[in-house]
Amino acid sequence: MSSGDYLDRLARRAAQASLDALPPDTVAAARLVLLDTLGAMLAGSTQPENRRLAQLASARAPQGTATLIGHGRRADATWASLSNAAAGVALEVDEGNRHGGGHPAIHVIPAALAVAEERGASGRALLEATIAGYEVSSRIGGATTVRPNVHSHGTWGTIGTAVAVARLGGAGAAEIRAAVNLAASMSPANTWTPALEGATIRNLYPGRAAWQGILAVDLLGCGFTGLEDAPSDVYGTILADAFDPVAAVAELESGWRIQQNYFKLHACCRYNHYALEALGTLQRRDGLRAEQVAGVHVTTIPFGVRMASPTPASLLAAKFSIPWAVAAALVRGHAGLDAFDAGALGDARIRELAGRVTVAADPAMTPRRADQPTARLRVTLADGRALEAEASVVRGDHAAPVPAAEVIDKFLALASPVLGAERARAAADCALVADGLKDVRDLTALLTT
Repeated sequence: MSSGDYLDRLARRAAQASLDALPPDTVAAARLVLLDTLGAMLAGSTQPENRRLAQLASARAPQGTATLIGHGRRADATWASLSNAAAGVALEVDEGNRHGGGHPAIHVIPAALAVAEERGASGRALLEATIAGYEVSSRIGGATTVRPNVHSHGTWGTIGTAVAVARLGGAGAAEIRAAVNLAASMSPANTWTPALEGATIRNLYPGRAAWQGILAVDLLGCGFTGLEDAPSDVYGTILADAFDPVAAVAELESGWRIQQNYFKLHACCRYNHYALEALGTLQRRDGLRAEQVAGVHVTTIPFGVRMASPTPASLLAAKFSIPWAVAAALVRGHAGLDAFDAGALGDARIRELAGRVTVAADPAMTPRRADQPTARLRVTLADGRALEAEASVVRGDHAAPVPAAEVIDKFLALASPVLGAERARAAADCALVADGLKDVRDLTALLTT
């Protein structure tokens, strides 16, 4: 494949993402991804730094017409998408895609929604832009073998934003390709270290990508030019060990990436979920309880050894600790939001048990495969017995799907404390018929307090 041919194919696919031509299950998947992402943004909007960021956004762009989700404020699209995207990753409940090595929706939807709202675009246009941006972002991510400390947040998500915003503006394939190349050269370089240490600057990564992606489309309109093949240049030489254009378009016509996603059913980093899946097997099968446990040994994907600290210092750091997630799930019976909040961080039972959880890596394990183990758990009991279980694909993945009703219930659980139960239900109902909305502002009007 000659350099750039893959970009032509990706750009054409994005330009052709019309609801008239898409399978019904693709459209249904997009509605659920939209709903899930809105729930993540609403729940994260309550964090103190995100409340203050929304206030700053409103002050910086007081004439803006884009909704700051969860707040009774507005800003322009760049500031609104920055604020909303940061909120959407704060609690680690946003969806992702194991084929693309990241979280496409939180890099696409905040900007697509804000720009659509500014323009009074239809819900149909919003979904088409979301599907297009998600597709290209996930495929570029899947073709990238990132360097060990490069965090996927904020990297190729910049491209996803640019594709979605260009699509909302009616761009054809040539313009979308040009926007991709500009956006790739504007990709932030972000590391895993802030997430592992619990520094909340990490939460700004998707917001920065949204800002830069919107700007890329604006710069295209100004006449700026990019490289002929910027993803290969940026991801193949700076952010990654390798970039494979052929992989970016592999099985391009076999299905849309947005319906190959996963929904998070635990409020923590996805790399915790493999151990939590195996633990859930023991809890259901053997009635395992925290007071029975003498120690836990987790074997998981190679990156897991970087998430082995049993003493996280903050909410965010706890969400990136395998020992903490396992201990919290044992003590509290779940790994939901309050397994990682201030109350949990002060729970001596969780902290003591986390100190008895060890983590090792198996080089053969990978998060991108559904046909082999991603975690093995060996639990030593106080009576000397040992229980073992393993996990491969995690429940909530498209290969182990949950009913749509469960995703809706998750949204309601996240949104109701912010909006109230009645308004949260109305927002869910509206998002689930988004393609029928003449104006997305009918939806965003329900997402503020």
